Amino acid sequence: MAVLFSRIKGMLFLLFLPCFCSGQSTPPLLRFSILLDPSNMVYFRWDHDEQELMTFELHVHTTGWVAFGFSPHGELPGSDIVIGGVFPNGSIYFSVS
Repeated sequence: MAVLFSRIKGMLFLLFLPCFCSGQSTPPLLRFSILLDPSNMVYFRWDHDEQELMTFELHVHTTGWVAFGFSPHGELPGSDIVIGGVFPNGSIYFSVS
């Protein structure tokens, strides 16, 4: 679990690093996508490279926050959770637990 957590934390850092370091946002070329809910409020895009590094993008219509889980078995127990959102002043936060 600790290894998975550290890999996810590193993956999130790699995922968000281009957004914070670049003056302009260039959308990554992601080959796979799916709408995750029937009301089309959650859109997920992803891809992976030869070294199995996964890059993903999550678009969510929300009231200020979103949570996303990673699990080797697709279940909540034992999963790693990412929580992110926007404070009223416009600053962004992310937390991994």
